[in-house]
Amino acid sequence: MARPAALKSFDVSTVPATADLVGQLVNWQSQLHVERRASRHTISAYLRDVSAFVAFLSEHCGGPVALATLFTLKPGDFRAWLAMRSVSGYARSSTARALSSVRMFFRYLEREGHGKNPALGVVRGPRLPRSVPKALSQTETDDLLHAMDRGTETTPDWISARDSAVLLLLYGCGLRISEALALNVADVQREGSLTVTGKGGKTRMLPLLPVVGEALDSYLSKCPHAIAPNGPLFVGVRGGRLGPRVVQKRVQELRLALGLPRETTPHAMRHSFATHLLSAGADLRVIQELLGHASLSTTQRYTDVESARLLDVYGKAHPRARKG
Repeated sequence: MARPAALKSFDVSTVPATADLVGQLVNWQSQLHVERRASRHTISAYLRDVSAFVAFLSEHCGGPVALATLFTLKPGDFRAWLAMRSVSGYARSSTARALSSVRMFFRYLEREGHGKNPALGVVRGPRLPRSVPKALSQTETDDLLHAMDRGTETTPDWISARDSAVLLLLYGCGLRISEALALNVADVQREGSLTVTGKGGKTRMLPLLPVVGEALDSYLSKCPHAIAPNGPLFVGVRGGRLGPRVVQKRVQELRLALGLPRETTPHAMRHSFATHLLSAGADLRVIQELLGHASLSTTQRYTDVESARLLDVYGKAHPRARKG
């Protein structure tokens, strides 16, 4: 297993806490990076949330927060923090994420033997509306893929082939844009499979559709840069690994040109992959494996998309559903 890259430390010097609590924040950061292999952005988000919680406690309790203070907090203290965020206008989704970060930090402290606070277990976060993935229709997906494949008169042929291959890969394999752009040439197996590294460094093997394989071969044959087997699969104009903003900008241009819905993004291709498979009768467990979801409940959101589509068709087609 590859050793995690060095991580720039999150600056906890401004956190109003005593040395023992600051030390545990630093240790937690290291544990998230080395053992959980969390990304730099994820770790920063966790540390920001917990640091903001500690800052609230310093005002709430009147002074720098010691490690021992965390284990004496009552349910009312946690609820006061949640109430402050509500009054301050924080989105419920942001507060739910912050509460999750705080829970994670307390679990870490308990595992390390520093203490436990049962009060946090009775605290409930804000209710969140069940989010429904924004998928494109089959026609909209086809229009986007065909437009990307055609390219423009001013776009070099190899870049059009590259962008088309990226989009086909997102839709054909249900990848996240970060997963697709992190691929190396060696991850594409000649027997028609693909090795993908997802969240948390977890790998999964996916089947590679012939049409996707042909698009990749076309792009690689036209690419002017020498690409080593252990080098990035998708490269930019200077030969370095392709960044997501390039793909996002191109999809946005096509969305406006084709009059596609606002939710037309590279990530919508992943949602469309799952929704279209479900519509065709694919098993939910299979879709879960293909998407790399750790929990089936995450995949089950796509059943809401399909149910909403069926109700819409029913409402438009059934004679008794029409208003006179």
